[in-house]
Amino acid sequence: MHIRLIAVGDRQPSWVDFAFENYSQRLPRQWQFRLDLVATARRTKNRSAGTARITEGHKVLAKIKASEYVVVLDERGKEFSSREFSSWLDDWQSDGRDLTFVIGGPDGHSEDCMRRADLRWSMSRLTLPHGLARVLFAEQLYRAWSLTTGHPYHRS
Repeated sequence: MHIRLIAVGDRQPSWVDFAFENYSQRLPRQWQFRLDLVATARRTKNRSAGTARITEGHKVLAKIKASEYVVVLDERGKEFSSREFSSWLDDWQSDGRDLTFVIGGPDGHSEDCMRRADLRWSMSRLTLPHGLARVLFAEQLYRAWSLTTGHPYHRS
């Protein structure tokens, strides 16, 4: 079983790359965690945000296999505490399917991506910049692993 993150948006500040890499390198090797990037579609006065969102959605869906469990990160999705997310992730490991998380583009997910999702997850009701969402995602994934394994990273 593998975990990956598909993220729309190719250029991030160096601090995002550094922090994301720091947490993702801590994840267990058996997850074979990886990040797949999808370029942000250009937005112009003749090309609407809706058109760009659809284009990005097609690119995201092309990377997803039919057998994968897909979780889109969406501010209106299901909220978990860190412990609840850890428990959910632990349950997923017994499911046997690869797990793919998706962070949409600047204008969110296409309707097709939302329909493909098995779960919509809200890390916060706040709207987060994409780079910060990546870092927070990687940190929560590491925290969830630390909770299930008894690692002292999660202290409460």
